[in-house]
Amino acid sequence: MSRKARRHFKKIQRTKTKFELQEIASGIQTDLDKRHLTYDEALMLGNLIQNRADQVPGDTIVYAISDRDAYRRTLELYLRDALLTRTEQLLLWEERRRLGISEEEHQSLLEQLLTQWKRQGRNVTIDRFEKPSGGADSV
Repeated sequence: MSRKARRHFKKIQRTKTKFELQEIASGIQTDLDKRHLTYDEALMLGNLIQNRADQVPGDTIVYAISDRDAYRRTLELYLRDALLTRTEQLLLWEERRRLGISEEEHQSLLEQLLTQWKRQGRNVTIDRFEKPSGGADSV
């Protein structure tokens, strides 16, 4: 781990607010752009930021280079038309599996995004899956 990455790591551990985490994430992006950090270091630090964000109070989203942020962008793309279809939910499930995003992380992120959209006066419809009936389907 580079010296820059170690400094960011220590800041992440000491942080008490999501605002401070967002400032660190911006610094990591700048260091990545200037090639003071590798992408792998930035991704590792971003994932640490997301884990730390879960531990500090508040319902704001912290934007950082991370697996969760990549998933958030995909989720926002599917929500753009204000409808989350069953097909999109299946695709999101596959993306979560690929990125290692838990169902709890998905639900939390979805709730945060829906809260933001409600504040903006926007509504989203989410298709629900029907529970299968007890018998076999007839042909």
